[in-house]
Amino acid sequence: MSEFLSNKDGYRVAVAGATGAVGQVMLEILEERKFPVSELVPLASHRSAGSRVKFKGEELVVQDLEQFDPAGIDIALFSAGGGTSLDHAPRFAEAGCYVIDNSSAWRMHEDVALVVPEVNPEALEMARHNRIIANPNCSTIQMVVALKPLHDAVPIKRVVVSTYQAVSGAGSRAIEELATQTRNLLNGKEVKVDVLPARIAFNVVPHIDVFLDDGYTREEQKMILETQKIMNSGILVTATTVRVPVFYGHSEAVNVTFSAPMNAEHARDLLAAADGIAVVDDPAGEDYPMPMEAGGTDAVWVGRIRDDASCANSLHLWVVADNVRKGAALNAVQIAELLVR
Repeated sequence: MSEFLSNKDGYRVAVAGATGAVGQVMLEILEERKFPVSELVPLASHRSAGSRVKFKGEELVVQDLEQFDPAGIDIALFSAGGGTSLDHAPRFAEAGCYVIDNSSAWRMHEDVALVVPEVNPEALEMARHNRIIANPNCSTIQMVVALKPLHDAVPIKRVVVSTYQAVSGAGSRAIEELATQTRNLLNGKEVKVDVLPARIAFNVVPHIDVFLDDGYTREEQKMILETQKIMNSGILVTATTVRVPVFYGHSEAVNVTFSAPMNAEHARDLLAAADGIAVVDDPAGEDYPMPMEAGGTDAVWVGRIRDDASCANSLHLWVVADNVRKGAALNAVQIAELLVR
């Protein structure tokens, strides 16, 4: 790819939603990965404007997104909700800024790139004309990272995925709801349900986002449509998405059917050699990925790799990742890194 931004020592970077959970991690990752930031501008709604965030040892004042003039900003990382992105991403793009948006607002627009750097970096070419790039859904990101090296070796026909998604995917209020419900149940107190569809403590809830007319939820629909767009393929995908009482880290049971023979041993070798993937797969030692170990890490962890005896040319995978890092903030920063490479 030819360069997107002129080569220089540092870039002016705005983070919209800088006071939120994902925005905070975006700031941390920009610093950790030594992204060439000449100026960092934290933005949020008027309710959070005036508060402060830390970046590279400095306290920065959060500015009001509504009032901010984006002229001169090179890259904006948005994690402020779909409505906010629809209102403000075009404004930033028209000012000459590349916008990397973490909401679902732009993902399925035909002329907007939906990018996972390990999977389809070439899709960034679409951003040259409108300067808006969409970050995929967290559960989609980790799955396609695991599917890509396998699909490149033997084209995939069908994917059946069941997710086990942490409450952090529903925001900070859902994290607090799990903590409060757990504490209250253990102390014999009343449990209230305010954020999630049902009690989450000591429970699993097969309901993420709203139900659609066909019985799927919107989260399931996102996984289906986004996978096909990212992989640029007619892969058949079906999904069941489930919320579980875990704070951070999404897990997925993925069944993959290929167009030709593919066995577990070959798949294990391909995954171990792929960028962004860590294979932990030792049944004899009872070693496999778990969200409590994946939390705070950048890799997509894959284990329980085994042949599906019930269906020809099929495998089972267990895929785990930190949904706030690789599922959101890290993927956005990696896209920004492609823009300045």
